[in-house]
Amino acid sequence: MTLPRFWIDVERSSAADTVRGESDRIGRMEATEMQEFSKQMKEGGESLTSISLAISILAVLVAMVTVLGHRSHTEAVLAQSKAGDQWSLYEAKKIRQENLMVTVDVLQLQATVDAKATAAKLAEYRAHIAKWDQDLKDEQKTADDYENEVTLAEARAVRFDLGEALLQISVVLSSITLFTRRRSFFVVGLLLGATGLVVAASAWLVR
Repeated sequence: MTLPRFWIDVERSSAADTVRGESDRIGRMEATEMQEFSKQMKEGGESLTSISLAISILAVLVAMVTVLGHRSHTEAVLAQSKAGDQWSLYEAKKIRQENLMVTVDVLQLQATVDAKATAAKLAEYRAHIAKWDQDLKDEQKTADDYENEVTLAEARAVRFDLGEALLQISVVLSSITLFTRRRSFFVVGLLLGATGLVVAASAWLVR
């Protein structure tokens, strides 16, 4: 059965209106989605910029703590060398003092033709021995001070090294955020970075 031309035109008009309405709805949805996508991209770009800036700051802190750690290790080595030299000087003076004490004992036991000259020489030797007693105390104190410097420098170096390790891990975790887009890595990285900075700063509290 053939429909009247009137009904055919009505159906065609209704179909066309439906298509236009669907197209308008899809167009509005696409515009909204594009706006949301642009907003997300903008927020994501700002977030990545902030993360990159934080990573740069952490890298600078790593470099600073590394330099301080190397400096502390160098101070420990130099102080150890000075302590060794000081103990060598102490031993040399100690040997000279003991040799002179043996000489005094020998002079006292031997017969002499000039008692006054022998007595004068013994007095001179005893004066040297007394002086070396004080010198040895000073040398020992100086050597002990150098050894204390070694202990202090090594203790500081340990904290700097630990702080450096934590900061390096922080940089790695923060960098992973740039690839995974997971902020949890960045948060953990910042926490480790803050901990490393505190540990490194605590080195100056070592006394």
